[in-house]
Amino acid sequence: MRSTIRLRLTVLYGIVFLITGAVLLTIGYALVRSNIGGHHIFRVFGGQRPAPAAAPFGARVIQAVQAQIQTDALHRLLVEYLFALGGMTLISVGAGWLLAGRALRPLRDIIDTARRVSGENLGERIDLVGPADELKELADTFDGMLARLDGAFASQRHFVANASHELRTPLAIMRTEIDVALADRAASAAELRSMGEALHETIDRCEGLIESLLMLARSEAATGREEPVDVGALAGDCITDLHGRAVEVRVDVQDELAPAWTLGEPALLERMIANLIDNGIRHNEQGGFLRVHTATNGGRIQLLVANGGHRIDPDLAQTLTEPFRRLDRSAGGFGLGLSIVRSVATAHGGSVEIRAPEAGGLEVQVEFPASSAPPAKETPRALTQS
Repeated sequence: MRSTIRLRLTVLYGIVFLITGAVLLTIGYALVRSNIGGHHIFRVFGGQRPAPAAAPFGARVIQAVQAQIQTDALHRLLVEYLFALGGMTLISVGAGWLLAGRALRPLRDIIDTARRVSGENLGERIDLVGPADELKELADTFDGMLARLDGAFASQRHFVANASHELRTPLAIMRTEIDVALADRAASAAELRSMGEALHETIDRCEGLIESLLMLARSEAATGREEPVDVGALAGDCITDLHGRAVEVRVDVQDELAPAWTLGEPALLERMIANLIDNGIRHNEQGGFLRVHTATNGGRIQLLVANGGHRIDPDLAQTLTEPFRRLDRSAGGFGLGLSIVRSVATAHGGSVEIRAPEAGGLEVQVEFPASSAPPAKETPRALTQS
């Protein structure tokens, strides 16, 4: 027979009942023997029985008969106790088997649900009804895990479908350009050059998409080296790099960058900040503003990037961290910027909060655990020539 939890619990019930029943019957037998013999309990458990006084022959015969009757009665009582203990032990084993099966029935429901679940059937739930015990907690935890898996699989399917669509579009454009050029045998050099420029632009778009997808995958599985990083300094570098684009679209960049040290991978953190600033410039309005702020507060560092623009539905703003979510497709991009931001923040133990102010635009606040700044390196003294 397979050693199941139900069988082990039944055996345990039987052993516990056998031991406790044996102890209880032994105490009862000792008490009965003490009372029949006319002795006190303390004499039975270690006291000395006084020597009998001299008695007539008839009295001694009567005492001998009484002793034999007591012995027979105690023997019969012992046998009955043993039969009763054996019978009740068997009954307790049967009852333990039934009770163990009833107690473990929710576990069977969990096992059956786990066997039915597959990648295409993640909507299964146990929905265990009963007292708030460990099995109910296990079932609820399993249901929560299934819900998270269902969401992850749905997000993955959505991601693959959108990635395929985004890649299919430029490939279709390139195929069309090539087919048109091949069909026109009298195509001029200018037309061929125009086709080459269109292919070059489309290839650049494919490279950008693939680079973003690789960065998203890397950020979701960030296991690189960690070192002290000043998020404020990284933000200053990103602002300098993207300042030319901000000037082109007349976006006023305002920064308040206090030192904000955390432990992380500098390349990923720099890409995250660059994505936030790039989104703030790309999805802004002519003459709008872009505000970048870093600070350390209560053991956490805060990075706030706010930009002007049209008013956004707050509920819609909360979905912008999903891959390929774009409010305005005419603004360019692939809708992966905020997805990378969320993944990098999560990989570094941080969080992302997106707000859509009534005045318009978007505010994205990222928080990380703070760390102490690394010790300053000593600057070597310059050598003077004699």
